[in-house]
Amino acid sequence: MAASDKWADWLRRHRYGDDPGWKEHTLAKLEPVRDRVLDLAELEPGNTVLDVGTGEGLIAFGALERTAPDGRVIFSDISRALLDQCREIAEELGVSERCSFVEASAEDLGAFQSESVDVVTTRSVLIYLRDRAAALCEFFRVLRPGGRLASFEPINSFGHPWPEHLFWGYDVTPVQKLGRKVLALYKESAEQSGENTLIDFDERDLFAWTESAGFANIDMRYEAVVGPESPLAGISWDAFLRFSGNPLAPTIQEAVDRALTPGERGRFFAHLRPLVERGKGTSRSATVYLAARKGTGARPQPGAREPGSS
Repeated sequence: MAASDKWADWLRRHRYGDDPGWKEHTLAKLEPVRDRVLDLAELEPGNTVLDVGTGEGLIAFGALERTAPDGRVIFSDISRALLDQCREIAEELGVSERCSFVEASAEDLGAFQSESVDVVTTRSVLIYLRDRAAALCEFFRVLRPGGRLASFEPINSFGHPWPEHLFWGYDVTPVQKLGRKVLALYKESAEQSGENTLIDFDERDLFAWTESAGFANIDMRYEAVVGPESPLAGISWDAFLRFSGNPLAPTIQEAVDRALTPGERGRFFAHLRPLVERGKGTSRSATVYLAARKGTGARPQPGAREPGSS
């Protein structure tokens, strides 16, 4: 296995609570997201695709199938460990000759020439950035005239802040004072880690940044859902404790350990565990699917620097 960093560690472990069964469940739920992004990208055989923030390659490997036999896919991420992991998978699948692996930030794609790719794809990437407008300008710059952007993003501001009687969608009213302590710990951790980027924009901002970058034919589909079960419904108790909502956040066990005394922790878990094991709770989520096209007469944004070749 390739070396690790906070991004790789989260994707390999804490996102799934170190539970192979929950990982399988999560990836199955992501398959429709992958397919919808790829549908929006309108991929054709022979296309060159840049998958920004590729992670474990969910979108990128799907793009390889749709651009076969001679299309190319560039796996781009800030995590060298995840790129090495994707490279290993590509070699095992026998498709590495159609792949490139480039370490780069979405806000600075200086490794790529202007007008050098047909499609840019992203999934849950912009949410982690401080300068999303810059990233969208970079996507615009590297696309050829007529090129397509296809993206999926959570809009976490929809469900923020959590109601004080809920903890990961579970009703903790009988131990609400303890829940408040844990939520306060999460808030403090977010302020220290920069996690607030996950909640400081909404779908209107995303549309405005896309339009300002120069894209035409923008199609945004916003979806908001309130449901009768926790977003972690079906997870085991042990995996629940090892779970972290994003690479910048502590695991649930870490947050509770830091916020509560041993006695408080015992009372909090005594109430919470049966709810987790039954999966009874509430979910609130919003997401955006975004498709946009670079006009055939478009040029890179004024002042954009010309980087070296990839």
